[in-house]
Amino acid sequence: MARMKFLCDAERCIECNACVTACKNEHEVPWGINRRRVVTLDDGLPGEKSISVACMHCSDAPCQAVCPVDCFYTTDDGVVLHDKDICIGCGYCFYACPFGAPQYAQDGAFGARGKMDKCTFCAGGPEEDHSHEELDKYGRNRLAEGKLPLCAEMCSTKSLLAGDGDVVADLFRNRVVRREGRPEVWGWNTAYKD
Repeated sequence: MARMKFLCDAERCIECNACVTACKNEHEVPWGINRRRVVTLDDGLPGEKSISVACMHCSDAPCQAVCPVDCFYTTDDGVVLHDKDICIGCGYCFYACPFGAPQYAQDGAFGARGKMDKCTFCAGGPEEDHSHEELDKYGRNRLAEGKLPLCAEMCSTKSLLAGDGDVVADLFRNRVVRREGRPEVWGWNTAYKD
């Protein structure tokens, strides 16, 4: 069975934020919520890198483990989704997630507690595929259309990869092998003695 995963190649990401903009526009995400964000590591220092971060759709999702009302569920494709009709807005998932994926919508100056929102891997929600209810609550269901998440499709440098975890891993592995400066890759000299 396919396990849908994201992978961001930090060597290619140029911090253009096309992935963030594509997600917000495609799903009409409310103000104050970013289902995807670009994070810069070692900002201003030599070796600075940027990566695009969203829900990683974990195999053993901590948000799912701590939810007191079991509003999180994993689809057959391995996408971790949540049901906004069941969510009580307690925030446990927000604190359990190491990626900061679940977020509250911000209404007013200080925000208002309500239903959590998170990346859906463009897989919609528990409602019927392509229904108005699904579109209003979760955004467009591109996976049901046979497409990948728009954030990955809009990435200008193709640093953000999305899809079947095995295929994504093979693509990234081939990139690393072809890159110049292979000995700089962590663990390369240990694993592959030239």
